[in-house]
Amino acid sequence: MGIGISLSGLASAVANMGGIGVISTVGIGFLRENSDKNYKKLHIEAIRNEIRKAREQTRGVLGVNIMSVITNFADTVRTSIEEGIDVIFAGAGLPLDLPKYLVGGVQTKLVPIVSSGRAAAILSHKWKQNYDYLPDAFVVEGPRAGGHLGFKEDDIDRPGYSLEHLVREVKRVVLSIKEQFKKDIPVIAAGGIFSGKDAYNIMQEGASAVQLGTRFVATAECDASDEFKNAFILARDEDIRIIKSPVGLPGRTIFNRFLQETSEGKRKPSACKYHCIRTCNPKTTAYCIADALVEAYRGNLNDGFVFTGSNAGKVTRVSTVKEVFEELQLEYDQTSRLKEPPGSEAGP
Repeated sequence: MGIGISLSGLASAVANMGGIGVISTVGIGFLRENSDKNYKKLHIEAIRNEIRKAREQTRGVLGVNIMSVITNFADTVRTSIEEGIDVIFAGAGLPLDLPKYLVGGVQTKLVPIVSSGRAAAILSHKWKQNYDYLPDAFVVEGPRAGGHLGFKEDDIDRPGYSLEHLVREVKRVVLSIKEQFKKDIPVIAAGGIFSGKDAYNIMQEGASAVQLGTRFVATAECDASDEFKNAFILARDEDIRIIKSPVGLPGRTIFNRFLQETSEGKRKPSACKYHCIRTCNPKTTAYCIADALVEAYRGNLNDGFVFTGSNAGKVTRVSTVKEVFEELQLEYDQTSRLKEPPGSEAGP
């Protein structure tokens, strides 16, 4: 949902419907003019601006998503906390020192994004040992998610790495934590969830909630350009492919001519303007992913591309956030009535 796809517009609309509206902080400073000259300063200014704009539009719960591998991770976390953000979601690596930023009675909740039970166990142990703090929830992101994936490409389609399997893994970890430390840690399932039926089914596996991205891109409130949204509407299943990103991870995209040209070596960057990701080596990369994602956000798909979850082919029109929530609830309720025994109650 970055760069620039989920900002104050989409986040506040989701929060107004009772969800957690998430602002993607990745590359947020690139959206300002002359961002290559003072990117880190503009990055911080943009985070403050988007959180404040979202607060003006909602009284609901707001979060930020922060990649652990960005070079200014610490400043991004501190700024988000200073602005009173409700939740920090942190992934793209294990944010092992995240609790150290909670000082002075800060109420911000910390939710790491993991892709295995082992990662959840390691992170919980380190947080408890070093900061006497345990995660407030876990997002478990499976291999059908959009953007960068925390899996080897060969593992993406293996049953042992399915979201259902991963949720059960992490659920065992949090049950152990509850037994030992008397703390309930919700498990939020993410990656490939598109419908209310999907939400119901994964919650039967032990998830407490779900996180959706792709379903909300083609909404009126989404902060991306119309051209970006239209890429989802036009996408077919065969257009969705895994690429090797310049940051060293596989990523799920809507494949286009730009990506074809980069695979043929026709898009070499002249220099690294930002030094934004620690794992990106400008000497060997085929293109600047920051520039490509900014161009896509602006609607120039000749010089950029779109990250997506596995269900982009199901997007057929631009709707509103309210309509998406209503459809999800209806689908969830229909599924629960079919699968729950008479007299039982189910709800998201």
